[in-house]
Amino acid sequence: MSSRQDLYPSRQQAEPQWLERQDPVVYSQDPAAAPIASELIAQYERDGYMVIPELFSPAEVAVMTTELERLRHDPAVLASDKAIREPNSGALRSLFEIHHDNALFGRLACDARIAEIARFILGGDVYIHQSRMNLKPGFIGKEFYWHSDFETWHVEDGMPRMRALSCSILLTDNDINNGPLMLVPGSHRHYVGCVGATPHNHYQYSLRRQDFGVPDNASLSRMVERYGIDTATGPAGSVVFFDCNTLHGSNSNITPAPRSNLFFVFNHIENGLQAPFCEQPPRPAFVADREPVKPLEIVEQTYA
Repeated sequence: MSSRQDLYPSRQQAEPQWLERQDPVVYSQDPAAAPIASELIAQYERDGYMVIPELFSPAEVAVMTTELERLRHDPAVLASDKAIREPNSGALRSLFEIHHDNALFGRLACDARIAEIARFILGGDVYIHQSRMNLKPGFIGKEFYWHSDFETWHVEDGMPRMRALSCSILLTDNDINNGPLMLVPGSHRHYVGCVGATPHNHYQYSLRRQDFGVPDNASLSRMVERYGIDTATGPAGSVVFFDCNTLHGSNSNITPAPRSNLFFVFNHIENGLQAPFCEQPPRPAFVADREPVKPLEIVEQTYA
């Protein structure tokens, strides 16, 4: 283990450990300068997430969905290491690094409608730490268990501080029945250090089913008793922003209606990855970008 100071240790102790957050949630201090309503920024700071309904038009969603469907049926894509399949059905679950490999989704990552919000919340220039398509097909889409993204990004990728956020663009209607994102509002203020050493090549399993780096049942129960559970629902074209440390998960989808989204992680340029805070080598670049990074060139985009 490196002699670096580890502000958020996890998977190192025999018992779960709660730590208070040591980083801001919203780094910019002038709400009047926000690219969205100050009330939304206040909600994000309080709850660790916010939903902006129909940020993208139906015509734009149609363009994105057409591209998603093309990729979903491309044999070369399905054979790629970047394609993660459902554990039982073999259906495509996630496709990583879409901002790098796909021109349309690369433009979307730089779209001012989402990137300027990330830039404001994180207090300066940002880059894409991770991107992916997430698919939860009707009838067979499996759950994502409760976790804090930052716990994994810190331990397995070496992200030092909580200065990142996730942006999920809904390409299908997300309702309470088809496995929408569930979040524990307020959980982003606390960091749950988990138990169990990180296995070798853990990413190969955790992207299908996560067993390490998940909070224990007692910690989850305590967190939910304190804060409750919210569901992030909305029509296609809506966008969910949530803090890197907000506990979240989702149920399986046993309805006929599929659930699809595009997922971009924005990280502040000064919060670049270090060596992992565990005894394993870094995860692959398509999961966590650790190349010399440059700030996104944020521009207004159109797609329809």
